[in-house]
Amino acid sequence: MIKRLFIFIMLAMMAFMFFKLGASYQERDQLGKLGHYYAETGPSELNTPNLVTAVVVTYRGLDTLGEVTVLFISAAGVGLLLRRTRKGADEDEDEDNDESAVIHRPASEIVETATQLLLPMVMLFGVYVFINGHLSPGGGFQGGAIIASGTMFLLLALPESHISRLLISLMESLSGFGYVVVGVLGVILAGGFLDNRIMDTGVYGDLFSAGAIPIIYVFIGLKVGFELSAVLDRFRREQDGAG
Repeated sequence: MIKRLFIFIMLAMMAFMFFKLGASYQERDQLGKLGHYYAETGPSELNTPNLVTAVVVTYRGLDTLGEVTVLFISAAGVGLLLRRTRKGADEDEDEDNDESAVIHRPASEIVETATQLLLPMVMLFGVYVFINGHLSPGGGFQGGAIIASGTMFLLLALPESHISRLLISLMESLSGFGYVVVGVLGVILAGGFLDNRIMDTGVYGDLFSAGAIPIIYVFIGLKVGFELSAVLDRFRREQDGAG
């Protein structure tokens, strides 16, 4: 009874807070001081048409670093929670593995052919999204998620396929290290962490423009893609009973 009363009181308090916020909410009809600065000087200062990219990658680069770190911690936590502990004698363990083993039916020729045709296109589209993130809507997180969706497509269509853990770990580590290196170079050579002006900003609107932003998004896209792919592969291995 006391537990239910406590839950009811907490829900009532949250409802009251949300009601007060909703009742006092007023939509702004103009940008704030900081937002006005971004809108006015961002495209010319960073030489990128996509203002959202400019804000995410440069002006609040430390926050983006935090987001990448949270994703890494989440992937590591999934791997830790799914790690199987070996107990008992070897005979019992082998018997349990035989009983819990998942037998995959081979995919049909149509599924295999569709996977071979569509998977490279999905991966290429993911690369396109994060390489062109400074010119059009998209970016590292979106492109990385598309790459991970390609991995999920592969595991669903061809469940007997295997992904190299060494390759995933290597690419994830190198992309994260490269991201931090570019950020530190911004502090040393330009105006701050992840400042894109460590390189020539090029011609406004060209593919090779906006300084280091395309390179930053390549690192983010690869890191996000491989981290999410690692999570999917760990879930698949846990389902199959692999160690």
